[in-house]
Amino acid sequence: MNVDSIRAYCLAFPEVTEKLQWSDALCFRVRQKMFAVLGLDQVRLTFKCTGEKFAELIEREDIAPAPYVGRYKWVILHRLDALQTDELRDMLRQSYEMVAANAPKLGVRKPSREKKGLKKKASGKTRAKKKKRKKP
Repeated sequence: MNVDSIRAYCLAFPEVTEKLQWSDALCFRVRQKMFAVLGLDQVRLTFKCTGEKFAELIEREDIAPAPYVGRYKWVILHRLDALQTDELRDMLRQSYEMVAANAPKLGVRKPSREKKGLKKKASGKTRAKKKKRKKP
């Protein structure tokens, strides 16, 4: 796959947006959560994968744990042909699905404390402020 085909494939998923970030990185997001990053100047691809697949992929040539996010099971492909087209598409789809499953729904607000029934109850005790009397 090349840059254009990866971009087209990622944008075909529902609710996906793209944003150029960090000067040369095209970030693909679902509901504001990244699922893939495509480097443009120095062509490379980063995406999330399962723990089992992560262990398998980092054993291959030109694939490594992604800088900063490798501990969250993200890999970086230093060459786009490090994986066959079908396998790369499958990995991108899985990354999208994992991130989409945990991404918050846009436009849905969390209920406030009052709506959850967690409103603080007044103790019934009020303290009256003491007025200072001026001595005559």
